[in-house]
Amino acid sequence: MTVTEMSPGTASNDEAGESISTEESGVAETAAKNVAEKAQDIGAFIRSQRMLAEVSLRQLAERAGVSNPYLSQIERGLRKPSADVLAQIAKGLRMSAEVLYVRAGILQERAASPVRDALLADTAINERQKQVLLEIYDSFCHDNATPASSTPGGAGDAAETAPVADESGSASN
Repeated sequence: MTVTEMSPGTASNDEAGESISTEESGVAETAAKNVAEKAQDIGAFIRSQRMLAEVSLRQLAERAGVSNPYLSQIERGLRKPSADVLAQIAKGLRMSAEVLYVRAGILQERAASPVRDALLADTAINERQKQVLLEIYDSFCHDNATPASSTPGGAGDAAETAPVADESGSASN
């Protein structure tokens, strides 16, 4: 498809037969800016946490298994680290990877919960164990938020379907 006359704000791609509006390219630019802002935000946050922990850039890079220049670029917002690198940095800072994931925009922030906070602060379990426990906790919270009458085996169904044992020990409904 070849477009001979184009309206203002569109560009033609004769090979693919598509047109791209300046509005769509504006959305792409906005998304790119948001990613850049998140990279700067996570970098500044990592730097502040590193300084609070009184750890040098070199020490954190060594603990996290990344190079000094790469960590420096992350802190200055020039690079956006992957989830794996964030997990390594979190381990080096002895903090929850979830905190860094939320700051980087990888995860959505969850509502405050004393149970969740205690799990994340616990130093006796590793990051993977924390994530598994948080997933289990979230699933319980989700199940309990559902009305009992609509869940299988809920309080509303239990009285109607549970077998009752008679004196001889056999079950009947």
